Amino acid sequence: MKQQWHRCRAGSILALMGVMLGACTSAAPPRLAADAVMLPSRSGNARGTVTLVERADGVQITYNLSGLAPGTTHALHIHEQGDCNALDRGPGPVFNPDALRLKRGARPDGDLGVVRADVNGVAMGFLVARNLTLDGINSVTGRAVVVHRNDDEDDVAADLGAGPALACGVLHPY
Repeated sequence: MKQQWHRCRAGSILALMGVMLGACTSAAPPRLAADAVMLPSRSGNARGTVTLVERADGVQITYNLSGLAPGTTHALHIHEQGDCNALDRGPGPVFNPDALRLKRGARPDGDLGVVRADVNGVAMGFLVARNLTLDGINSVTGRAVVVHRNDDEDDVAADLGAGPALACGVLHPY
């Protein structure tokens, strides 16, 4: 608001009206963000939140999960479908808008990596996914975030090596 006011010549009534009506431009574009409330699946007790914020270098994914087995590692994936009720059938494959990269042996974009639970069963941290966005073709908004029982660090086929879901949430923009 301060930048908008400054650009509209501070002190004039027209400037105040311009700010109120949005006529003045801001210096920075709005940040895109989405979050998912992670709820336990039938085979898990994990819960928490996953928050995504788009940055210049990718999407920052911040996770705060509890109810995991102490000292364990788990795969964190974004899946194609945004339906956590369908976990028995699966929320679809791991999100991968660039299927050709996958054929060349790369990991799917929705394979976010491994989260590690501490001695209390809590996993907290963040990572940056450079190939994801919150709008456009690589958007993950509306898709499911899943914490899987196993990590899949050594498995390129992330759908096969991560095991059953422990928690799931759908990414909603805010």
